Amino acid sequence: MASKKRVAVVGTGTVGSQAAWRLAARGAEVVGYDRFAPGHDRGAAGGETRVFRSVQTHDSRYVPLVQHADALWKQLQAETGRELRRLTGALVWGPADDPHMRTVVDGIAEHGLDHEVIDAEAMAKRFPQFRVDDGDLVILDCHAGYIRPELTVQTAARRAEELGARIRRYTPVREVAPVAGGGVEIRTDTGTERFDAAVVTPGPWVGDLLPDLPWEVSICRAISAWFLPHEDPSADAERPAFIRCGEDSFYGIPSPDGLTVKLGLPQTHHQPVDDPNRLNRTVAPEELETFTAVLRRHLPGLNPDPVRVSVFMEGYTHSNLPLVGPVPGCDDVVLLAGFSGQGFKLAPAMGDIAADLVLEGRTSQPIDFVTTHARTVA
Repeated sequence: MASKKRVAVVGTGTVGSQAAWRLAARGAEVVGYDRFAPGHDRGAAGGETRVFRSVQTHDSRYVPLVQHADALWKQLQAETGRELRRLTGALVWGPADDPHMRTVVDGIAEHGLDHEVIDAEAMAKRFPQFRVDDGDLVILDCHAGYIRPELTVQTAARRAEELGARIRRYTPVREVAPVAGGGVEIRTDTGTERFDAAVVTPGPWVGDLLPDLPWEVSICRAISAWFLPHEDPSADAERPAFIRCGEDSFYGIPSPDGLTVKLGLPQTHHQPVDDPNRLNRTVAPEELETFTAVLRRHLPGLNPDPVRVSVFMEGYTHSNLPLVGPVPGCDDVVLLAGFSGQGFKLAPAMGDIAADLVLEGRTSQPIDFVTTHARTVA
């Protein structure tokens, strides 16, 4: 019988925890490394909720990958008995001629996605908490909702451990070094370990760990803020996730507490992060001005004074498309990085794709538009 392939997973956050699960489930000997521990709040995976949606605003080529992720979300929940995702629906709206709205409409038509077009009268009755502009197109993504990131990361990591993986917590990796003749060495402050292959999912630390990558991943400081409604919603009120496209774009997610609403802004409002080890976690009052404007214009039922603010980091490529595949010159190191704020809903699919690439050398999933193979720009 052939020996198990020995695989390191460097970073056990959003994608790494899922890669560890998928690799362990498929018989690999898995060792995960994390500078903190699964579920920590110092990268990009925190904030209590993240959006899951079937319709795509940036690129409809993601739809098949989201559908693969959807099946794996169901599988992970079934295996663990944890509610990691709740399908509440998601409203997507903005000017009908906005490029992102056109992407939504085209993707729905191409893939036959379950949706409703909501007119102004229906919006006023069903979703009085939102105020849309005249001429806005409003679409309800019926197979959408929110994911609980911290719970998901810890649950996927624990499931991987139940299947035989080992996770070395509070063990920063200092170098991933290819070995002549094949394989890699993982070097930490406590020693060096040899593996057949490595899945590298370093999140905001991609530049620290792999400084010689031919592509740039810009690290940005993203603010999330939570707001309370002026009045409690009725027991039967619909509380979908939501995304506004256009000049004043933003997104929001209902909190599991049934009351607060989390808001986030696009990359144009994020500040650059020079050193992910020295993230400024203090939010100045002026940084909340855009949130206030959004609330007054589109969400008048929410109190504009936040009850909580948090800061996270996200990695963006120039194209806003992630880097998925082998590191140039070393097929034994598979990189997944730079998800540009789009990664959490895809996480199980990306973990499974990483397992494909490590164990089979290829994947049947449609990753041509994000692969590192022959890629010249980020």
